[in-house]
Amino acid sequence: MIAGDANRSVRFRPVSRPDWLPQSAWPFDTFAVEANGSTLAVTEAGTGPALLLVHVGTWSFLWRDLVTRLSSDFRCIFFDAPGSGQTSDRSPYPPTMEDAARAVTTVIGALDLRDFTLVAHDLGGPVSIAAVAEAPERVRGIVAMNAFAWQPSGAALRSMLAIMGSGFVRELDMLTGFLPRIASSPFGIGLHMDEASRGVFRAGMDRRGRRSFHNYIRDARRCNLLYARVGRALAGPLAQVPMLTIFGERNDPFGFQKRWKELFPDARQAVVARGNHFPMCDAPDFVAREIRDWYQSRVAGRY
Repeated sequence: MIAGDANRSVRFRPVSRPDWLPQSAWPFDTFAVEANGSTLAVTEAGTGPALLLVHVGTWSFLWRDLVTRLSSDFRCIFFDAPGSGQTSDRSPYPPTMEDAARAVTTVIGALDLRDFTLVAHDLGGPVSIAAVAEAPERVRGIVAMNAFAWQPSGAALRSMLAIMGSGFVRELDMLTGFLPRIASSPFGIGLHMDEASRGVFRAGMDRRGRRSFHNYIRDARRCNLLYARVGRALAGPLAQVPMLTIFGERNDPFGFQKRWKELFPDARQAVVARGNHFPMCDAPDFVAREIRDWYQSRVAGRY
């Protein structure tokens, strides 16, 4: 069960800003939340209805441009999953999807978040839904952004997860650093970023972060209990929650947006023209406008 943390002073214990993360590139203050052997790096920006932005795989720098556009209307909360970005870890074991879900639960409890909207990207989909399954009454809406939330099926998807989660590809990335270079390119987060910002993103994906990325991908094929929890939540208490999906036009090879529509027939669906895997970076103005308009028309008047 998610419980509110009476000692909210945790919000004011700052995380020391690393040398590679200048104020000009990251105009936010980050604070620490303790969670199961990790000190989570949690960031807030703005005021208004709460948005909890969840990504698992790289780190929360990918939310920067979207948050700067939404923070005039929303309280945006985002964090680095265990093993990623500015989050520090004491566990000797590779992080799992369940670890990431517990981190989401911890952030919700520490900040006593209620009446919030989930904004999930990539593996943040199953992780965040698994976390809020414990307290679905707190969720007012869900935004799925190039995300899924069900047991991976089909040979193509499972093969992709197997390859990217393999020890061979993980160790190749340790040797070459190919993942942060690809992820920071115009095909990743870097379409509208300057080279300094791309360099900051790459710095946040150090060897530990890259190893965690591949371990998360490996675990995404096999965390059956987590997917079962997610399935029960989506079919039960979350089935009537307002849903928005936002996908890049060029990056839905497994038909995730169609599957979301089957689960949520009333879902509003948006597509970023010529967009890839990171719609919040490909078209931050468009994505912010879609979230703002959907929230006002589908969520704000509902509660």
